[in-house]
Amino acid sequence: MSNEAAVPERFHGPKSPVILRTVTLDEAGQRIDNFLMRHFKTVPRSRVYRLLRKGEVRVNRKRVDAEYRIQQGDEVRLPPVRIDAVETHGRVTPRQPSSSLLELIERAVIFQDKHLLAIDKPAGVAVHGGSGMSFGVIEALRASRPRETLELVHRLDRDTSGCLLVARDRSTLTALHALIRNGGMHKTYLALVAGSWQLGTKRVDAPLATDNRQHGERHVRVAAAGKDSVSIFKPVQFFGPLATLMEVDIPTGRTHQIRVHASFAGHPLLGDDKYGDRERNAELKRHGLKRTFLHAQSVAFEWPGSGVPFHASAPLPGELTAVLDAITPMKRRAPPRQAAPRRAAKPPRR
Repeated sequence: MSNEAAVPERFHGPKSPVILRTVTLDEAGQRIDNFLMRHFKTVPRSRVYRLLRKGEVRVNRKRVDAEYRIQQGDEVRLPPVRIDAVETHGRVTPRQPSSSLLELIERAVIFQDKHLLAIDKPAGVAVHGGSGMSFGVIEALRASRPRETLELVHRLDRDTSGCLLVARDRSTLTALHALIRNGGMHKTYLALVAGSWQLGTKRVDAPLATDNRQHGERHVRVAAAGKDSVSIFKPVQFFGPLATLMEVDIPTGRTHQIRVHASFAGHPLLGDDKYGDRERNAELKRHGLKRTFLHAQSVAFEWPGSGVPFHASAPLPGELTAVLDAITPMKRRAPPRQAAPRRAAKPPRR
């Protein structure tokens, strides 16, 4: 008997039917892209955005962009999509995340109650499928907790590690999204930037345009017509002229915000291939930096209604701590501060 029969094969299943959905009061207020990804749970994110760009998704018979917020009573046309599956021993089932990914994400849970999960997301794992990855954190959690309704409260870049919140019910998601829109959620990051930061605690208030694409990839830029974006940078530790460890608070949460604002301030994040400094990145790579040095250190807020405080934090990963240890001797190479001139001693009274 051949062993090949036991090897799973990719299979393109039949397309789903066209569905017309009327938005309920409970669903109102969310972005159309999030609404679609909740409906097409096994469809890659990149495919969902392609459906929007091509106009296959219609709201009240009109095309909309990904940031449109659906309203109660809107009629949403959900187009037919083909869902990838696997065939093993003659059975066709939807593709599933690997057991190793499921175990990795379940081990990364640092807090849970009946409303919320907090994940210490590992670097290199996307928060959702798409952009070359079939599965991310949310797909893994849904696979390991099939009876739950799980939704991302916010997102992190694939290379970014640290605190990620996942709602366990729709009402929690709606409440926390409203909190984010009103500036009530406080997210703090640790970032290593190029050069010696001499700007003190600095508020970078520069609008960002997130709709630009270069070679098929999103490229965010500072633009007057962009969306309001604010990052607050505070130096924590200096490593001579090479680098500065920063604490960054973001009252707003735009795509690539910290990376673009750091570059705009003249101190790009180290390890950032898109917005960073190629020469500095190469130097830090020799010290063991293999990805963008950005870590979501903590997230805090007060629960809407009760005012009960919530706080979750994630320690700096070992691979980033090792980089700081490797460049610590650089601190001794920093130019000494010029001493203040001494005042002439007064002659003693006679």
